[in-house]
Amino acid sequence: MCGCSSPLVKEVGSVVSTEPPVRRLRALRSLRKPAKKRPAVPAPAESADRPGTPEPATVAANSVIHAALYRDGHRISTPETLTDTFQQLRAAPDTLAWIGLHRPSSAELVRLASEFDLHPLAVEDALEAHQRPKLERYGGTLFVVLRAARYLDAAEEVDFGELHIFVGRDFVITVRHGGAPDLSAVRHRMEDTPELLKLGPEAILYAILDAVVDGYAPVVAGVQNDIDEIETEVFGGDPRVSRRIYELSREVVEFQRATRPLNGMLEGLTAGFEKYAIDEELRRYLRDVADHALHTTDRVDGFRQALQDILTVNATLVNQQQNAEMRALAEAGFEQNEEIKKISSWAAILFAPTLVGTIYGMNFEEMPELHWGFGYPFAIGLMAVVCVSLYLIFKRRDWL
Repeated sequence: MCGCSSPLVKEVGSVVSTEPPVRRLRALRSLRKPAKKRPAVPAPAESADRPGTPEPATVAANSVIHAALYRDGHRISTPETLTDTFQQLRAAPDTLAWIGLHRPSSAELVRLASEFDLHPLAVEDALEAHQRPKLERYGGTLFVVLRAARYLDAAEEVDFGELHIFVGRDFVITVRHGGAPDLSAVRHRMEDTPELLKLGPEAILYAILDAVVDGYAPVVAGVQNDIDEIETEVFGGDPRVSRRIYELSREVVEFQRATRPLNGMLEGLTAGFEKYAIDEELRRYLRDVADHALHTTDRVDGFRQALQDILTVNATLVNQQQNAEMRALAEAGFEQNEEIKKISSWAAILFAPTLVGTIYGMNFEEMPELHWGFGYPFAIGLMAVVCVSLYLIFKRRDWL
């Protein structure tokens, strides 16, 4: 491929591949896999600035969302297909191609790999997705994997997308898996600042990195708001807060996996400034992105620690609540036992005269004291003596 020279992606000595073309094509053919049924997806945001974008059913067959050729920071062509892009790029040696793809098929990636000499391992990663954020160099091509994120207010959750970027001397290829980030905004920004775009593919890589890192700010704010709400719910005694803490903790862990590798990736880019003679203005921009990424990483680490502390506090409050409930149950049981004692005592006291009265009420012919003149007072006195005796016994034992 002919085109403008970009220092960050020059070949490095022995890294230049000497593999014969036949073997390289065989390696690329190995990436061909049986076509999988893909669900119909809404047209990605970047297609908004491209006229005649196919409907979602067509997007599954042609994943090219936008392709454009630039010279000196200005767009000179907008090819409709990959074939047109390849032909126009070969015909115009001093141009830069920026190709945006969304969930491409293996055939499309194999065509790109053959045209731009992409490494099979990087192509396989871009095809399979579900990769960790990383930055790798394959000869004269940089391969960057980013995890973009966006906060969904309605669901109060974080949605993660995946972005693969190939950066060569005269091309930038972006492969998106998911809804984030909105690369149309990045493209508009670069086209509105041609003095930055003419710095080459590294400037586009910077703009994408900046968009992904800036996209973390609303997510950080949303997660912070969720943590504030959880703290209120914890001290408000909401029983559903434990589940929400767990779900938010999982999102924060995923957020950490997306942001933590960025620091090392940007350090790697920064370390190559002198070696690849990166423009001084572009260096400042990249350092600014690194500062924002470090700030985001610190905030996310703080979120995880805060959630662990909240979980500990919630467990303590739950234990205290359980102890209070057990104490209340014990007190209620004690009070119930006291009431049972009183009822039992009075039942025993009242049973004694009933028993005496029942015996003297049988009216047999031959019974002691039946015809005795003091029989009635004796029976009443016996009832009174038994009742008073039982009362004094129960009173001494604190049953009454």
